[in-house]
Amino acid sequence: MSRARRGFKARQRRNKVRKLAKGFHFDRRTKFRHTAETVKRALHNSYKGRRLLKRNMRRLWIVRISAAAEMLGDSYSKFMGTAAKKGMKLNRKMLSEIAATDEAGFAAIHAATK
Repeated sequence: MSRARRGFKARQRRNKVRKLAKGFHFDRRTKFRHTAETVKRALHNSYKGRRLLKRNMRRLWIVRISAAAEMLGDSYSKFMGTAAKKGMKLNRKMLSEIAATDEAGFAAIHAATK
């Protein structure tokens, strides 16, 4: 039985990992073992970061709505509770954008929920 030479497939696999390591420095780019470990960690952190971004954005929206509601003499929870009961279709993202850019518009929305 002839010997199986793995050069092509092994190089293909390594090149796939090295391509993901673009922009890394020193051994993290040149030596495959360091590269593979760093790429694995980077992919994990990017996955984690996508979830953290969603979490942080929601927190930002809530803080903005809360600040605007406090200026009108209401708490965030009371405002959102009455808005839900009235059947308001605006989500937190849109409400926070209105609260940050258009005070009169948010005041009108607040008055409509009362």
